[in-house]
Amino acid sequence: MLSYTLGYRLYAWQRAHSQDPISDENRWWIFIGAAAGALLGSHLLGILENPGHFSQLNLLVWMSNKTIVGGLLGGLAGVEITKKIIGVTTSSGDLMTYPLILGLAIGRLGCHFAGLTDGTHGLPSSLPWAIDFGDGIPRHPVNFYEIIFLAALAGFIFLLENKGNARLSKFQKLGKSDPLANGARFKIFLIGYLVWRFFVEWLKPVYIFPFGLSTIQLACLAGLFYYRKTIVAWFQGKI
Repeated sequence: MLSYTLGYRLYAWQRAHSQDPISDENRWWIFIGAAAGALLGSHLLGILENPGHFSQLNLLVWMSNKTIVGGLLGGLAGVEITKKIIGVTTSSGDLMTYPLILGLAIGRLGCHFAGLTDGTHGLPSSLPWAIDFGDGIPRHPVNFYEIIFLAALAGFIFLLENKGNARLSKFQKLGKSDPLANGARFKIFLIGYLVWRFFVEWLKPVYIFPFGLSTIQLACLAGLFYYRKTIVAWFQGKI
């Protein structure tokens, strides 16, 4: 609840201090689409993440299995479908970038405090910062790793924005727009997070298919493939 509340307050503050080209009504429809997509995607990928649950699939098992990657990708799909229905063509994700990062970081604190029952802990480790969650086995504090990564990702996006703002006056004099394109902030966030989750999954006790990848990693690859043009443009210096 703290994650949702503070994330929304940050979003509301940002929107009040910016010029949002999307109307209030359309924003609410986009929120509804995002929430529906996130709910479905989170639970669907959560079920697929644990193939052993297929034999006991019921409503309780369905609702108890969820994952952030599924929520983000499902929310993205829900937003894009909703925007097509209501006729919104401009990007809607930039205002959600920092609120999502803040919400995820707070949520990961909750995952850490939940301990082993949450199922998001890391593999056993002998590193000096490994944490014993009560079973006598020191483990990678992967939730803390993610909080540190999210802080670094937010800082990286912030630096890109400041760099863009510093160049903006010069670009405007030349009749050009902000070099950090509309929608780029959210894309950088989601691409960065998917890359992070792809690699950190190897530090978690998750189900790995015989070909060496988990369900989450496959979903991350699918999301990165969706953004392939953005990734290529990034390496070409066009973002």
